[in-house]
Amino acid sequence: MTRNFILILACVVMISACHSTFRKQSAPTPSGISDATIAGAIKSINDQNPGGNAAVIEKGIQHAASLWRDADGTPEDFVKFCNENYMADPIQKEASFRRFSEYLESLFGHFNKLSLDMQENVTLLKGDVLSFDPLFAGYNPGAHLMNDLYENKIAFIVALNFPYYSTEEKNTSGLDWTPLEWGYARLGDVFSSRVPSELVQQESKVAAESDAYIADYNIYMGNLLNKDNEKLFPENMVLLSHWNLRDEIKANYANKEVGFEKQALIYQVMERIVDQTIPKVVINSGKQDWNPITNEVSVSGSVIESPDETDERYQQILNTFHVYQAVDPFNPDMNTAIQRAFSSGMQIPQPEVQKLFNEFLSSSQIQEVAAIIKKRLGRELSPWDIWYDGFKARSSFNEEMLNSITEKKYPNAAALEADLENILLKLGFTKEKATFIASRVSVDPARGSGHAWGASMKSEKAHLRTRIPASGMNYKGYNIAIHEFGHNVEQTISLNEVPNYMINGVPNTAFTEALAFVFQERDLFLLNMKDPNPDKEFLKTLDIFWSLYEIMGVSMVDMKMWQWLYANPASTAEELKQTVLQISKDVWNAYYAPVFGQKDQTILGIYSHMVNSPMYLPNYAFGHLIHFQLEEHFKTHEFAPEVLRIYALGQLTPNEWMKQAVGAPLSNEAILKAADVAIEKMK
Repeated sequence: MTRNFILILACVVMISACHSTFRKQSAPTPSGISDATIAGAIKSINDQNPGGNAAVIEKGIQHAASLWRDADGTPEDFVKFCNENYMADPIQKEASFRRFSEYLESLFGHFNKLSLDMQENVTLLKGDVLSFDPLFAGYNPGAHLMNDLYENKIAFIVALNFPYYSTEEKNTSGLDWTPLEWGYARLGDVFSSRVPSELVQQESKVAAESDAYIADYNIYMGNLLNKDNEKLFPENMVLLSHWNLRDEIKANYANKEVGFEKQALIYQVMERIVDQTIPKVVINSGKQDWNPITNEVSVSGSVIESPDETDERYQQILNTFHVYQAVDPFNPDMNTAIQRAFSSGMQIPQPEVQKLFNEFLSSSQIQEVAAIIKKRLGRELSPWDIWYDGFKARSSFNEEMLNSITEKKYPNAAALEADLENILLKLGFTKEKATFIASRVSVDPARGSGHAWGASMKSEKAHLRTRIPASGMNYKGYNIAIHEFGHNVEQTISLNEVPNYMINGVPNTAFTEALAFVFQERDLFLLNMKDPNPDKEFLKTLDIFWSLYEIMGVSMVDMKMWQWLYANPASTAEELKQTVLQISKDVWNAYYAPVFGQKDQTILGIYSHMVNSPMYLPNYAFGHLIHFQLEEHFKTHEFAPEVLRIYALGQLTPNEWMKQAVGAPLSNEAILKAADVAIEKMK
């Protein structure tokens, strides 16, 4: 299915609810369309169109038959339908495609807007969340759309004339397709499966509930106690897991006094989140003090009873798995969530992803880069140094100074929105393009972490959700906001500048992550902060390299967890927890223990994406690879015009997009070669 369709009808953030339940669906009703009936329909249409494309005729009829149910009509009705609705005239077919595109843009666009409206009170800072707000947030206005389009036969007209092509078929046939032919194929993607509306609604419900669970997973840092029961963090510091906790570790590399101790304390918090020994009472609460080392909770110095969260994190994941299981039978070509996430969503089969990651994680360059980091730190590596941030230009700047700049510049969301055009102008966009793109982006104050939500019709805006404290946007928030604005720029270009609506977007979310990384890389430049370091290009290479090393390991844990879930579908939350802890240790011991000198660490299981965005993490790894290849391309090509050209290519397959964008397929080769040069220089 297209990215738009998944976004609107399944809320994209595919995960689970807090102990949600749902009714199991039975297997799809057999179609009753026999091979003989299909053969008869094919012969009938071929006889009527002797000069037609026999392969396309057969593919369209086969696909329509796979979606037909007894309730749709008899076998005779099916043959009659095919004869009456097959479009033999290419001019009529193109005109019909344009008309379908208009209708779907309106449907997808308005349902997208409705979904945003339903979730506003939960996701944005609009006062208290009332008891019924999550119910609206979990409601999917478009849940019945697909069933309706099958029942009125529109879906079958599309399936017959614009059949579905697998990723493998697109990778071969698509090499010679025009943008119009790509549009035909993407229209066919919309009707590749037939999931009951009840399950579509359930997916949306559990996604919204899990989003709410993660959005409120705050740690009140001012209430943390160290081994001496001292407080190290500002009283008003509240950090969301895992994003803000990770970023606070990064920020403290510049703190030469207590930075290491702060990092160690945050790491202890993370470990307790992963193994669920975190006291439930300290989650999203600043009413008590907590010592993560002893795990004691106290009020006014007196220790109180504080039960652990236990298995809530893993019950969330289990609930998602179960709703995905219920969807599986309705996707005959992609009958597991793993296949849908990789072969369909990423358009790269999961074994190929795992092979690419293993190749990188086993590379000899990792030990050499680790040696450089040790030398720069002046100590042995600690487990949290997977997030070492010292290669970035900002590592040489005092964060308090950076905070003072961003807090003054962006006191609220309106100030950031007003500055978007200036940001684009500074990056080299023309006045016309900068004005247009900035006018298509709305900045909203987020309750949880920052994120970007694209429009699905050209008359609507993309949304940049960012978290801004009352004191103004701190540097970490600004850095994330620039990342999210990169998403918005991609979303706006790939919706408004593509040759036709059905190929709007990018091959997968890694490609939008890549542009987000490109923008994020330029955050200090946008603040007029110049990095005079002559080695900055080599440092940038090492920064991307180390980021890949971290996120590929995290992604491995996520993928292996889902493989285990499908092998053990009756598992409990406790069993899942123990399994994730063991998988985290196994991946750590395979790829990190030889470098860090410590075994059995569980920190690779900390990412919140494992709870509310299943199997999304590999997109970050691919995003870093694409980011690096784009940055190499921008060294010899003008930035803004190339961003506009590249992100107007639309939804091709990943390798075809990369070839047209930068002239080379997606691989580890470029970053590994560049790392060799950077390592030699930095030795």
